[in-house]
Amino acid sequence: MTEKEFNNCVDAYADSVFRFILKNIRHEEDARDIVQSSFEKMWLNRAKVVNDTSKSFLFTVAYNQMIDHIRKNKRIQLNEAFEEDAKISRKEFPGLKRELDMALQQLTTLQKSLVLLKDYEGYSYQEIGVITGLNESQVKVYLHRARLQIKTFIGKLENII
Repeated sequence: MTEKEFNNCVDAYADSVFRFILKNIRHEEDARDIVQSSFEKMWLNRAKVVNDTSKSFLFTVAYNQMIDHIRKNKRIQLNEAFEEDAKISRKEFPGLKRELDMALQQLTTLQKSLVLLKDYEGYSYQEIGVITGLNESQVKVYLHRARLQIKTFIGKLENII
């Protein structure tokens, strides 16, 4: 990976990696630190990174950094409000985002990561498997179970809207 390719990677993926990490750990400064260290590791391993797989490499490193951070600190800030310019209008459905966030908080770290990678970031099952170290079948099963848990927590969507 060249310096120019690395800079393009930073421009293209920094925001999505930050959103992914922030959604999981809910602490902005820690999320920034994890993103920074992920790009640092990518830079240090740039000779091994192929430009076509740089996004997958970056998310894999960020995911592993996040897991290490959670294990190391044994804390997740759940009380902090997540401020994101969401596409869902808060005026039309004020309870929907809160309910979805509460449902995500009920999941394990792995389940939450799978839901966020698939439904928020749009990764394929295969790409998620590479990032999390699971095989494609495990990703599908764990993701299905996580979605069922969310569905059970939320109940009927009509009750929220």
